[in-house]
Amino acid sequence: MDTPEKKSKLKKLHSRNRHLAPYNFEKLCAIHPALSKYIKPNKENEPTINFSDREAVKALNKALLKTYYDIDYWELPKDNLCPPIPGRADYIHYIADILGEGFDGVIPRGKDVRVLDIGVGANCIYPIIGNHEYDWNFVGAELDYASFKNAEEIVKKNARLRNKVEIRMQFNPNNIFKNIIKQGEKFDIIICNPPFFRSNQEVMEQTMRKLKNLGQKSDQKPIQNFGGNNSELWCRGGERLFITKMIKESTDFKHQVKWFTTLVSKKENVRILEGILKREKVRDYRIVNMQQGNKISRLLVWRF
Repeated sequence: MDTPEKKSKLKKLHSRNRHLAPYNFEKLCAIHPALSKYIKPNKENEPTINFSDREAVKALNKALLKTYYDIDYWELPKDNLCPPIPGRADYIHYIADILGEGFDGVIPRGKDVRVLDIGVGANCIYPIIGNHEYDWNFVGAELDYASFKNAEEIVKKNARLRNKVEIRMQFNPNNIFKNIIKQGEKFDIIICNPPFFRSNQEVMEQTMRKLKNLGQKSDQKPIQNFGGNNSELWCRGGERLFITKMIKESTDFKHQVKWFTTLVSKKENVRILEGILKREKVRDYRIVNMQQGNKISRLLVWRF
């Protein structure tokens, strides 16, 4: 059970986020009955799930997506990232505010708004949320073939996403925008949730810390509750190198993209990345702080 203090922290989600209130498990189970087998009482005898159980988290996500985002089909390969939906929704709402700056604070909606999601993942979560909330069109870029195919299947099997979300395969791991953004193509904004870690060992160390906080015994085999394959979780050089490449490559597409954005997990990376943005002579950049419960993340935003 979240304490009143923790509940107040949850309210630091974006004001338009559908998940400001604690989960209504009765409503969620009514819409997605398969969730009910994972519900158990906490110490205060209120319903919850075991957040260290990946299958329980997956069932919760299916219920949330069906209840709030009109998604009937959402399946994942067993090793792929099962994202926490409230935090993903926050990113979408914050970029909506950025896009609204060009329209006197009125958020642009509809198919004329085009968003590119770098690393869309097997879960296709940002296009799902962004299309439902603002009716935007999305292109999702993916480096991992299995994830690419799974995201395509999600789009294909949900009528509301067809003709509004396109998944593109990035065949060159050294490229971020190249081979994805076509000649003459325009995007209003780019989003990215980059691999945070520098190695698989770093991933497992973080997993052990997280599961310890969730109450799993330290001698148990570490299983990531939100999952994630290698390309989703880590890359050589970690997020700092990935975002550095992203900034440098963005200069080649400054006439085709209005805004570039990416999440930055590690606070110590922010100052270094700011220095790189200055060297690349961007016209405008900023850091947007986002908080979901105890987790603080940063959104790095720039344009030319």
